[in-house]
Amino acid sequence: MKQTTLFFIVLLMVFLLFPEQAEAQCSMCRAVLESEEGQATAKGINDGIVYLMAMPYILVAGVGFVVYRMMYK
Repeated sequence: MKQTTLFFIVLLMVFLLFPEQAEAQCSMCRAVLESEEGQATAKGINDGIVYLMAMPYILVAGVGFVVYRMMYK
């Protein structure tokens, strides 16, 4: 296995095993949501932001993989 392939596999595993490390909120959203008592809304907003951020990268990776397979067949 090539070293770069192994690197990407390890990187993918780190991202899949530690999703809670990828917190993504703007400062205004964080300030408003931190004042809330239960913090349930803040967790939901944060999960939605991470989900919306990840989707374009997954789609581009899928298209790149298809193009890669087509080029080397």
